Amino acid sequence: MANINQESSLDSTDLLTEISVAYYQDGATQEEISKKFSISRAKVGRLLKQARDEGIVEITVKYHPVFSAKIEQRLIDRFGVKRALVALDQPSEEQQRLQVAGLVSKYLASTLQNGTVMTVGQGRNVSAVAHHVGVIPQKDVKFVCGIGGIHPRGGMFNADHICRQFAKSYGGSSETLYAPAYAENREQKLAFMQNATVKQTLDLARKADVALIGIGDMSENSYMVDLGWFTADEVVQSRMLQGVVGDFAGYDFFDIRGVAASTVMSDRVIGLGIDEFKSISEVIAIAAENSKPLALLGALRTGAIDVIATSVSNALTVLNLDEQIADNKQ
Repeated sequence: MANINQESSLDSTDLLTEISVAYYQDGATQEEISKKFSISRAKVGRLLKQARDEGIVEITVKYHPVFSAKIEQRLIDRFGVKRALVALDQPSEEQQRLQVAGLVSKYLASTLQNGTVMTVGQGRNVSAVAHHVGVIPQKDVKFVCGIGGIHPRGGMFNADHICRQFAKSYGGSSETLYAPAYAENREQKLAFMQNATVKQTLDLARKADVALIGIGDMSENSYMVDLGWFTADEVVQSRMLQGVVGDFAGYDFFDIRGVAASTVMSDRVIGLGIDEFKSISEVIAIAAENSKPLALLGALRTGAIDVIATSVSNALTVLNLDEQIADNKQ
């Protein structure tokens, strides 16, 4: 009976933690732990594995900058982009978003010039760049909304809010697109698109020197569904029946080949489409979340992206997916 109690005690969370701290933090060997707790070395190995399986221990690989540089070059070679900004993997989605945003913010600070016009998209990732805390050079840059406004709950993820934040940081100016991002139907969208004020802003956005946009993935739990722009069923049907894997700047929806798909959702968006972004000399696309490799692959294949910003794990997954698809075609 004593042996059973001892076994049960050793498997408890407290002891798993104690053994893990001894091994990973204090640097004790498995042999030393075995003697300290009067258990076999094999048992120590099983307990350390259990600690990892149960999440008591989380192992994060810290990549050397040279490793990231090699991944960036692979993306450039494979997809013909001008630059790839690859951030080290982080333990949480929010930390990952901030890490990627930091790279993009630094890139913009070094490349934007006086007189530059930048088209700005919407969403969490683009917003994170605008709100990044760092040394921002004062430059006369004009930030223009590339998509209309969203529900008040969208707040800081709204393209207009993001433009204003960029203008504040750089000491530049911003231009609002006075229309909703998502109309209730195609007829309403066309009416807005014919409005002189809306047309004037979209024309300026089309002629921009730089664009910063986010890449979205197709999920019934997505931000777009949460805000009520589209129903979960519309998203699922587009994914299942048309093979849609993502959206480009919240507008055009595309498949894994990077081909734009005509969906009921496309007919309701007021903003620039993929083809219009192609005429902008530098389009920077950002996607930090680890749920977006398929969307990233499709987006890279549209040919509209010049600079891609993401994480190490996303970049590696995108490269592997592209290789697998290429192998299957042969």
